[in-house]
Amino acid sequence: MSGALAAVEAELIGCRRCPRLVAWREQVAEEKRAAFRDETYWGRPVPGLGDPGARLVLLGLAPAAHGANRTGRMFTGDRSGDFLFAALHRTGFANQPTSTHRDDGLELTDAWITAAVRCAPPANKPLPAERDRCLPWTLAELEHLPNVAVVVCLGAFGWDAALRLAAAKGVKARPRPKFGHGAEAIVGGWSLLGCFHPSQQNTFTGVLTEEMIDTVLARARQLADLPQI
Repeated sequence: MSGALAAVEAELIGCRRCPRLVAWREQVAEEKRAAFRDETYWGRPVPGLGDPGARLVLLGLAPAAHGANRTGRMFTGDRSGDFLFAALHRTGFANQPTSTHRDDGLELTDAWITAAVRCAPPANKPLPAERDRCLPWTLAELEHLPNVAVVVCLGAFGWDAALRLAAAKGVKARPRPKFGHGAEAIVGGWSLLGCFHPSQQNTFTGVLTEEMIDTVLARARQLADLPQI
C-alpha cells in the first residue's frame, strides 16, 4: 500500500462525523453478538482492502454490524462476504474462497473492495446526510488507485454511489443509467457493472446465484482487459 493510501486509511478510521453511526457502531461493539462474545470488535470506520494496482473496484453499501464492524475488514465475517469471496476466488481475484478475520491470509489480485458508507448503520440503512458525509472518503481512496477501469456496483446503493463519485469528479451521466443486475454504463472513464447485492436476502432466495455473480465478475475481467479464468 502506498504511503498516501495508508494516510487516507489512518485518517478514515478516526472519523466521527456522523453521531448516529458512531453511537451505533460502538454500541454493537460493546454489546456484541453471543457467538462473538469473546472477540474484540473493531467498532470503527472500515477502510477498503485489496490490490493498490487494482483495475476492478467492488463497491458495496456499508459494513455489517457483526461482520466488518467486528473484523475491521470489508465483507469479512458474514454471510454476504462468504458468498462474495467464494466468487472472487472462482474468478481469479482472491487467493482463497473464505475470509474470516483480518489476518487470515486473504490476498486480492487486480481487485479492491470498498463501500459507500464506512460505519455500520442501524437496520443497514444510512441516512442521506450520512451517505453524503462519507462520500469524500471513498473519493480520496480512489484517487490513490490509479489503474481502476471497472466498478462492480453491489446493489442499487452501490450503483448510486458510483454515479455520485463520478459527479464529484465532475462527470454527470445524462441520461442517468439505471441499475440492474448485469447493467453496464461508461461514466467518467469507468465501466460500471451492476450486480445484485450478495445479501442473504438475495442469495438464500435465488435472486443472486453463484452463476450470476460469476458472470458479472468474468465480464469485469473482460472490461478491465484481464485474462479470463
